[in-house]
Amino acid sequence: MIEKQHIIDRFKRYVTVDTESDPNSDTTPSTKKQWDLANKLAEELKQIGMEDVTIDENAYIMATLPSNVSHPVPVIGFISHFDTSPDFTGANVKPQIVENYNGQDIVLNKEKNIVLSPDYFEDLLLYKGQTLITTDGTTLLGADDKAGITEIVSAMEYLINHPEIKHGKIRVGFTPDEEIGRGAHKFDVKKFGADWAYTMDGSQVGELEYENFNAAGAVVTVKGKIVHPGYAKGKMVNSMYIATDYINSLPRLETPEHTEGREGFFHLHGINGTVDETKIQYIIRDHDRKHFEARKDMIKKLADELNEQFEMEVVTVEIKDQYFNMREKIEPVMHIVKIAKKAMEQAGIEPLIKPIRGGTDGSQLSFMGLPCPNIFAGGHNFHGRYEYVPVESMQKAVEVIVNIVQITSEDISRFKKEEE
Repeated sequence: MIEKQHIIDRFKRYVTVDTESDPNSDTTPSTKKQWDLANKLAEELKQIGMEDVTIDENAYIMATLPSNVSHPVPVIGFISHFDTSPDFTGANVKPQIVENYNGQDIVLNKEKNIVLSPDYFEDLLLYKGQTLITTDGTTLLGADDKAGITEIVSAMEYLINHPEIKHGKIRVGFTPDEEIGRGAHKFDVKKFGADWAYTMDGSQVGELEYENFNAAGAVVTVKGKIVHPGYAKGKMVNSMYIATDYINSLPRLETPEHTEGREGFFHLHGINGTVDETKIQYIIRDHDRKHFEARKDMIKKLADELNEQFEMEVVTVEIKDQYFNMREKIEPVMHIVKIAKKAMEQAGIEPLIKPIRGGTDGSQLSFMGLPCPNIFAGGHNFHGRYEYVPVESMQKAVEVIVNIVQITSEDISRFKKEEE
């Protein structure tokens, strides 16, 4: 399989290019600097021997590894995104290599006293004896999802260099702006031409996910009336107090910090107010579609109740659906999950099949006609200074990709029969 240093060198080349996306931009990609890595990736795919390499006006990259068998095989795809989260800076990333991790604290930045500790991040202990790539404590790392890109490119390179491994046609896709929810918006499913695909965008080694939250965003606007505070009695309406009543009316324990598994939540992630107007921003999440719709109804009902109380429209609500649970699109083709499961088992990995408490491009792509479960990329603690990725996890991900294409080429009929 691909040697460790080769993986490290490729990953470092990717993460040291700043590709932070911008939710306030209306362009695609949302930042010009994403082009820096996009163009390099397109060239690298050509250099390793991929065919039909294209990069469109929105920086979506696609490439083909032709089939090397004579019998018909479904076309499968592998997809990752090259942008990084705007939640924490991705500029001037300085990856640090920790060889033969000993299970102790890792000093990321001595000067700033920033420490990555297994006392807080217990998952570190899963990787004793392995090689970790960490940040220097001042930036995120970018393993979300440059680890996925590293794995896909490395797997394609391995297959090209080992033509004795039999496979059907494979399509590769790299996208911008996933971190701001737009990664699949302009993805040309028809052009991609795959029967199904896998996003390499999960976390811990072994993750295999085919269900995720239904998701919506809500903006609640509260209108007040501002007058001079010295003469305000009976006249002033302070929008911030009404907004506080609204916030406190939602179930306090149905928030991200109090929920897990398939439990949904209301997440208050932004508030900006004056006496005259306050805007509250929520994200609404639930795996169950009925519960999801009920949550949206609750957001609206609370506004109606406050408007009735004040006998005027003081609260308005705007809700936009963002994505839906891909489970309903994956269940009719469960053989694609079983293939990934077997591929992990062949690599000596115990599959961790669980719902995603978040979203993935695979969700949108599944509803666009491309069934697309999510597979681990290996990183932990995404979007912050404590992010890290074990190199051995990336190596295992490469192995899983190779196993998937072999299984699909050799044994697809058995999986479909089991499904029937």
